[in-house]
Amino acid sequence: MTEQELTERLAGAFPDGDISVAINGGHVDIVVTSAAFEGLRPVARQQAVYAPLSDLIADGTLHAVNITARTP
Repeated sequence: MTEQELTERLAGAFPDGDISVAINGGHVDIVVTSAAFEGLRPVARQQAVYAPLSDLIADGTLHAVNITARTP
């Protein structure tokens, strides 16, 4: 899984979002800035980012995922 593939997958879920993905060995850092997070608690924001990646996390393709989800 490449940074571009992850970015495209997240862009499908957050079309208005500013998305940054960095893969460093087995660690993945994801930053999503989107108005979709407005009014959501931090856990709900992370769950929203995990959702389009859940199959990759479940099958072990992704692990050690660090998410920053914020509003513009």
